[in-house]
Amino acid sequence: MAAHFGRRLRRGATTTAVAAAAVAALSASQAPGVTHTVSGDSHGAQDDVTDEATPPPGTPVTGDSPYYTDLPPLKSPTPAGAAPGTEGTPGGISPSGTAEAGIPATVLAAYKRAEQTIASSDPGCKVPWQLLAAIGKVESGQARGGRVDANGTTLSPIRGPVLNGVGFANIPDTDNGAYDGDTVYDRAVGPMQFIPSTWATWGQDANGDGRKDPNNIYDAALAAGRYLCANDRDLTKANDLERAILGYNRSRAYLNTVLSWFEYYKKGTHQVPDGSGVQPGSDTPDSGSTGSGSGTDGGTTAPSQGGGGTGGPAKEPAEPGGKQPGKTPSPGPAQPPGKPKPPTTPPPKPAPVPVLENAGTGALTAMAGRDMTERVTVRVKTEGRPTAGQEVRFEISGTTATVFAGGKRSVVLRTAADGTVTAPVLEAGDRTGTFILRATTVAPKPSAVGFRGKVTARSADRVVRLDEKELTAAPGTAFAHRIAVEATYRDTVAPGVTAVASILTEDADGVFVPAEKGPYFKGPDGTRLNILGGLTTAADGTLTLPELYADDLAGTFQLKLALVGGAVLTIDLTVAADPAPTPSPSASATATAP
Repeated sequence: MAAHFGRRLRRGATTTAVAAAAVAALSASQAPGVTHTVSGDSHGAQDDVTDEATPPPGTPVTGDSPYYTDLPPLKSPTPAGAAPGTEGTPGGISPSGTAEAGIPATVLAAYKRAEQTIASSDPGCKVPWQLLAAIGKVESGQARGGRVDANGTTLSPIRGPVLNGVGFANIPDTDNGAYDGDTVYDRAVGPMQFIPSTWATWGQDANGDGRKDPNNIYDAALAAGRYLCANDRDLTKANDLERAILGYNRSRAYLNTVLSWFEYYKKGTHQVPDGSGVQPGSDTPDSGSTGSGSGTDGGTTAPSQGGGGTGGPAKEPAEPGGKQPGKTPSPGPAQPPGKPKPPTTPPPKPAPVPVLENAGTGALTAMAGRDMTERVTVRVKTEGRPTAGQEVRFEISGTTATVFAGGKRSVVLRTAADGTVTAPVLEAGDRTGTFILRATTVAPKPSAVGFRGKVTARSADRVVRLDEKELTAAPGTAFAHRIAVEATYRDTVAPGVTAVASILTEDADGVFVPAEKGPYFKGPDGTRLNILGGLTTAADGTLTLPELYADDLAGTFQLKLALVGGAVLTIDLTVAADPAPTPSPSASATATAP
């Protein structure tokens, strides 16, 4: 009977202890060879990675997603009378055995092909197919019991939980939803549960269809095998083996669970038809829009077809009418004449789950230091009807300083009678970049909607001079006046806007171009500067430029002041030995921002 403990635990000392006991019992009866010991204390062991088995650096293959914690039977699956190590047929495939020892035909073929391919390209690694089978069992229940087509592609996508930092790793979207269907956060995908960013590096085309598909068991098995062999590992060495598995999921409980199945499969397995393999317990959480659980298909969790967590044997799919294929149904116990059959009680209908949806929220964009005009509004429905009084949590994540009004990054509010609820005003903060606002129902089976926002640089759409003094200078002297301006954005002062001042000269065609000679600014060390950057408007939107100097070149020049946002001001400069006064300075501003 399969040991089963907390089917969906990601971490837990008790799970580690049970797994350690399973490995110990399995190893005690195995044939001579390499024994893969389980590190850690089996009595209250902590699920921490010690120096004995330090994981590789970087993000794990699965993003530390949860995994199935079902354990194999403590009794060897070898049929009675079979010699240890033979299991009845070459390669250790027994024609009979417990349900848990059965691996769907296409899935098993993919594991073996991956072993053969790597044996040719990386013979020093010695990756056994049973290790791939152990990881596939823990990650997806062997592709949900072998629900794959003839090419090895899962009949529906397998997606892990949303990696939004709530109980799992926080991994913002890296594939624009191409693999996991989520454009806000990443999710582990496929029967071997690769996160998209890791698949981008390790993805393989093992079945020759021209695609690297994480939901294809041939592609995923080869990718997993190559990852396990990275860094010149020799998987017959216990330390290399542990580091390889911990690179998949940095959890000692995970390590021990995988090793338990590895030892179990080394005792012998048998092939079963695709779709008839044992799956983890039927109380697996439904993923839906919440992303909870590992190895789910984005909303449809396959029902358990056996005892992979309940201890019962695997059942063959029933034919129409309830018949088992190839079997004659038993008539069952005789009923006394005239006595009706006892009534059957239908299973209770599952409680309806509130579903969250966007209620028309527009683009979340604001300039740094300003409030966003758009507010996030969501709606909760239960069985298609608005749900009042449902608690919804709004959370902000990302590198910007965006917060809700009052400085909070997380608030919980209740829906109104129409099922809608609106988040507080968003304050953009001073840091530019993108952020994510995620709304989640506070419920046993949460539903979530994500929104991506952007904080842009401070800008100005208009800039004007604060005086009308003419700007003239004799060659080799400083200009008599410094230039002072005021910047605004939508008729309000624009503080913190960066600007660049450039000196222009008129060419032979009458076009003003950057000048190499003529008026200039001085740098901190006295360096001549014809272009001066790093200018920023003050809190009141004003900016006073540094002092301007004239060299020995006389003539008419222009100073161009360009601000972020599109506001531009040009001012005439005159350098003459005896500058003649002009009626008024020529200055113009454009108030058009892109």
